[in-house]
Amino acid sequence: MEMEIKMSDPLHPVLIAEARRRLIGESLPRIRKCLGELSQEHLWHRPNENTVSAGNLVLHMIGNIRQWILCGLGEAEDRRQRQKEFDESGAHTTEELITELEAVMAKVGDILDEITQEQLLSEKMIQGFQETGLSILVHVIEHTSYHTGQVTYITKTLNNMDLKYYEGFDLNKTSV
Repeated sequence: MEMEIKMSDPLHPVLIAEARRRLIGESLPRIRKCLGELSQEHLWHRPNENTVSAGNLVLHMIGNIRQWILCGLGEAEDRRQRQKEFDESGAHTTEELITELEAVMAKVGDILDEITQEQLLSEKMIQGFQETGLSILVHVIEHTSYHTGQVTYITKTLNNMDLKYYEGFDLNKTSV
């Protein structure tokens, strides 16, 4: 399903800036903050057999970002072993997870620096789904945000704390 966008269309740079803001400027610092608040035990804590830990969620985000952006848009080889993201039970330290996530996000930044409108409109097969470059970005932003919220909830629950993401902002303002 090719979309028609004129080369003069300003949507491309706005979309790329928003993707960078949501992934690198928002989700990455939140994950860093959460992981910094979790002990190694809490990082890998599973309340029951039907849930995963914050550590698993971070591994899952890394795997998803690699597969969808680095492989889907950046042409890297797809060697993802998705189930391993959920099977892990504590071999990674907080520092290792943060380092790995930061490295993946740096590569995302490089790809966003180079992506063209044509790439955003062209189709790729990822995980068995036919996706445009645009739908790849939307998917990864949504997926990363969703799991960042889960890691946030786990951190707040285990530590009984406010992470102060919006400290200094008046969130009671109304729209103009």
